[in-house]
Amino acid sequence: MKNFSEIINQSKPTLVDFFAEWCGPCKMMSPILEEVKDELGDSANIIKIDVDKNQEMARDFQIMGVPTLILFKNGEKLWSHSGLLQKQDLVEIIKKHS
Repeated sequence: MKNFSEIINQSKPTLVDFFAEWCGPCKMMSPILEEVKDELGDSANIIKIDVDKNQEMARDFQIMGVPTLILFKNGEKLWSHSGLLQKQDLVEIIKKHS
């Protein structure tokens, strides 16, 4: 697998889901992200980062709550959101930055 910086430095958008196993809203976000991936296919990457297993990364990106979604393209942070989002909202945000 490519490392994190290689993935977020790609020219296609990468949505990073910072989550925790114990987080109820994170569990609700998971199937939504699956649907987004199904709709967008290879036009975007979606990766999940467990904040409990990657505490340093969570600190680096100043993750204060989960789920937190951050959209990257060419290594640049384009958008972020904490909390749940609906599938269509996410699809529109990602497409806008494609």
